[in-house]
Amino acid sequence: MPTCQSNMICSPIVLADFLNGHWKHNVRISSVKATPVNIPLEAGYRWSVGVLEGMPKTIIEVQTSDGIVGLGESPSDAQADVINKVLGPALIGKDPFDLVTCEMSCVPEWRSALNIGDANAARAFGGIELALWDIKGKALNQPLYKLLGGAIRKEIQFSEYFAYRLRENGKGGEACIADVVEYCLKMRQEHGSTIFEGKVGFSNAEEELKLVQTLREALGDEAVIRLDANYGWTMATANQMVKALEPLNIRNIEDPVFGFENMARLRQHTSIPFSTHECNLQHAVACGAPDAFVANIAALGGLAHTLRFANACEVMCRDFWCYSGDSGIMTAAYLHLSAATASIREPHQSLGRWQPMDVIEEGTLRSKNNVIAVPEGPGLGVTLSQEKLRVCHQHYLTHGPCKEFLNPKGSEFLRLPRF
Repeated sequence: MPTCQSNMICSPIVLADFLNGHWKHNVRISSVKATPVNIPLEAGYRWSVGVLEGMPKTIIEVQTSDGIVGLGESPSDAQADVINKVLGPALIGKDPFDLVTCEMSCVPEWRSALNIGDANAARAFGGIELALWDIKGKALNQPLYKLLGGAIRKEIQFSEYFAYRLRENGKGGEACIADVVEYCLKMRQEHGSTIFEGKVGFSNAEEELKLVQTLREALGDEAVIRLDANYGWTMATANQMVKALEPLNIRNIEDPVFGFENMARLRQHTSIPFSTHECNLQHAVACGAPDAFVANIAALGGLAHTLRFANACEVMCRDFWCYSGDSGIMTAAYLHLSAATASIREPHQSLGRWQPMDVIEEGTLRSKNNVIAVPEGPGLGVTLSQEKLRVCHQHYLTHGPCKEFLNPKGSEFLRLPRF
C-alpha cells in the first residue's frame, strides 16, 4: 500500500487521491477487540468519597484488512462488553477512514443516547474512534497532530498530584502536612515540577487551609497550585475556604460544591476560577460558573466531538483540559490534541508519577520540568505491549476492577488526625 514519507506532509490533492482511491475501495475493518484492564496506583490516595486505589480501563485494538492495528482507550471497564458484543461486530467491513459511517453504525443518535441516561455506548465508541484516528496516522505514516492541522506546541504541560496516601509496599505514606510538603519539594528537586494539584474536601476546613498555606510558603510564589474538592465541601465550608484561599494565588478549584448554580453562588465570594468534570457548556454559560471543563476524549464521544467541545469552550471564554488516571494510549491522545489546539493552554492533570503499570512499550508517560513531549511516530506514536496488556488484564481478573470509592475499615479509616 502506498504511504506518505515521514518527512513529507501530504498535500490535500495527494491525500484525497490516496483516501478516495486505494484506501476507500480496498481496506476495511477486520476485527475489533476490547480488553478490560487495571491501571493501579502504587498507593491509594484519600479523596472526598473514600480511597482511590487505581483506575479500570478498556484497551481497544481495531485491525484493518491490510494489518494496521489502531489503538484506543475507553474510560472504564464498563465499555469492554458493549464493544466486544455489539459495537465491534457492527464495524466489521466498514471503512475505517469514514468516521461518520462508523459512528452511525454504533451510536445512531448520540444525544438521544445521553438523554435516556445511557452514555456507555457513546463512551465505548469514543475509544474506538480514537483507534480509527490512530489507523489514519499509521496508514499515512504521519503523527496524529499533523492530521489535526499541525503542532502549535510540541511540549505539553501536566500537573503533579499531591494527596494523603496510604503506605503500600514502601510507596506513599503521606499522612500529614509535613509529609505532603516534603513530597512536593522532592518532586520539584527530582523532576523540575512547579505545577501541583491536590485533593481536598475530605478533612475539615482548618486542616485543609493549613495544608495549602504551608505548601504555598514552601513552594514559593512561582509554583502553580490547583485544588480538587470533588464536591466535598458544603456551601458554608466552601464560603469559608475560598475567602481564606484568595490571598494564596490558587490557580483553580475543581468541583468545590455540587451543582453549577451553587458554584455561581460561591463565585460571589472569590475570584478563584472553578472547574468541573460535568461537560455542560450551555448550563455553565447560563449560570456564570464554572470557568473550565476537565474531560476525557472518549467520555466526550471521541476526538472529533472533543475538538468541537474545546473550540466551543474557547468561544464562550471557558478553559478546557484533560483529566488523569489513563493509560499511555489516552495520554498520547491528550498530547496530540493539545499540540494542535490553540485554545488548550492550561496544564492537564496527571497521576503518571503514581502509576507503576501501563500497557504501552514506552512505559508510563511522566513529565519532566512540567512537560511531556508529543510523540513523533505515526498515529498516536505509542506501541501496545501485548505482555504489559496481559499483566494489566490479569490484575483486573485477579483483583477485580480497581476501586475508586474504597473504604475497607469504615469511617474511622478516613479520619485524619488534627494538626
